[in-house]
Amino acid sequence: MGHVHHRHAFESLNPLVPEGLTVLSRRNLLKSSLAGMAGISLPGLLRQKALANRTGGSSPSGKSIILLWMTGGPSHIDTLDPKPDRPIENRGPFGTISTKLPGVRVCEYLPKLAGMLDRFTVIRSVDARGSNHEPNTVFQTANRTAEPRENREASLYPAIASVVAKHHGANQPGMPPYVAFMKSRSHLAFGGYLGKAYDPFIADTAAKLPLVDVVGKPTGRTSQGDIFRLAKGLSYERMQDRRSLASQFDSLRRDLDTNGSMALMDRYEQEAVDMLVGGRMQAAFDLSKEPQSVRDRYGSHLWCQQALIARRLVEAGSTFVTLDLSYHPASGTWDTHGDNIPRMAASGTGYARCYPPSII
Repeated sequence: MGHVHHRHAFESLNPLVPEGLTVLSRRNLLKSSLAGMAGISLPGLLRQKALANRTGGSSPSGKSIILLWMTGGPSHIDTLDPKPDRPIENRGPFGTISTKLPGVRVCEYLPKLAGMLDRFTVIRSVDARGSNHEPNTVFQTANRTAEPRENREASLYPAIASVVAKHHGANQPGMPPYVAFMKSRSHLAFGGYLGKAYDPFIADTAAKLPLVDVVGKPTGRTSQGDIFRLAKGLSYERMQDRRSLASQFDSLRRDLDTNGSMALMDRYEQEAVDMLVGGRMQAAFDLSKEPQSVRDRYGSHLWCQQALIARRLVEAGSTFVTLDLSYHPASGTWDTHGDNIPRMAASGTGYARCYPPSII
């Protein structure tokens, strides 16, 4: 019976072609295995970024974005567009206050925003038609067809942040370009067809933060922030030893490399190791390095501390940070289904669980 040859993914490495004095099974194993070893996603991302810069792609400009994503959002007539001159049936029950922008008034419960209105822009042209209760991916991709309830391919559309990660990258080496705090996967858009390399770095376990229940009530506990903690017995030196071993494996296929990419990969593997266990990224998530006066200014609320970390991340070199400001993993904290107006006493319903705690 003749031998039937089936095509496979490693043919480009010629695994079945003898090269000098070889042990076929071992050589084949190493050559096939190393095809995946060199494709590790994080070094690959760093390499792609450097290649884009060399071939005329965009270079980091230092600009960054922090997206406060409320997974729904408050009613415009109860916040920044209160319509004080309209009858009660056309507006909310709250009073209004003047702002730093002459002639513009906002809800009485937004005094700090009112004092800074001359420094930012209120966009009044956002169109949510067709989002069908899931505006997360629609808005975060700027694509109306990215609607998972109506389009099975909605997850293929990349987040704006993922596009930034691909074409701009991080502003500083050793930092992820796209970072997100996530309560539920349905609250974020991901890399889509750009690939998982451009998904957000999920930061929930990277910092010690207050833990709250699904209505925002503090539990008295904090997260461990242990994503950077090495496994027991695995030191930084041991990780470097493992990388050294990987480099020795890489030498087996250098003779097959005609464009120098394997030599470059050494550098990007090092950057990947430094990103995970080096000091820059860990320091950005460590709020204890922030002066107590600044921490007090932001406040102890979960969302406030996430905002402070977001500021530290962009200062350290991340480009796009999204904060999923919700407590509930399903439809989101701001999805009040009609119970919008808070009973300002202690019921904790409607906006009472969303507005800053200091004003409730």
